[in-house]
Amino acid sequence: MPSAPRTTLKASEKIRLDVADQISRGHLLPGDPVDEHDLTQRYKVSKTPVREALLQLKAQGLLSAQPRGGMVVAKIDLRQLLSLWELLGEIEAVATKLACERMSAQEIDALAHLHEASCKHAQADDWAGWQQSNEAFHEAIYQGARNPYLRQEVLRIRARTGVYRMHAFGAIGRPQSSFEQHGELVALIKQRNATAAAQAMVRHILPAGDANTLTHFIMNIPKELLAP
Repeated sequence: MPSAPRTTLKASEKIRLDVADQISRGHLLPGDPVDEHDLTQRYKVSKTPVREALLQLKAQGLLSAQPRGGMVVAKIDLRQLLSLWELLGEIEAVATKLACERMSAQEIDALAHLHEASCKHAQADDWAGWQQSNEAFHEAIYQGARNPYLRQEVLRIRARTGVYRMHAFGAIGRPQSSFEQHGELVALIKQRNATAAAQAMVRHILPAGDANTLTHFIMNIPKELLAP
């Protein structure tokens, strides 16, 4: 998950961003414990900034407290997941609409270049390479929207749903189809067609366009990652 430069951040904020990034990328899975002592050793800090970071992550819905103490990565149920994913589509659409209206010509050219550079990952069906390119592409749109609060909310929802979206990716599309959708977005942003670009982003983000695809999406998520 893209974040602000770490050198200017206080310890608790650095820890919060790093843990959120691990959750978003699936390095920490729903239900995994987040060890306070381990974090103090890793970042060479006292318990105070670690606890601050964990409480912030709990407030964001990324962690949940255990009855006997300690924190684990929060699980969400299927209804919550679909609701968050729906919200993500709408917020990404707003970011796209604003970017379409506010990006400079140079920024749009840079977005097009990012899209072209990602072609090799799509053609090779390279999921790891595509994931990095995809993050850079969306980050360029968030920056172009000129609204840091909107970006922060998008990244929060992406972190909460990241591992679920990765597991479902095989059911809802491959890098090549996402690459083609990015191409449509670039063309519409170049045209400054904000309404059509926003609609295209919703289609790009939402997990399914029909009941059959949605069924595959649901079946592809491991049960142990979902809340009962």
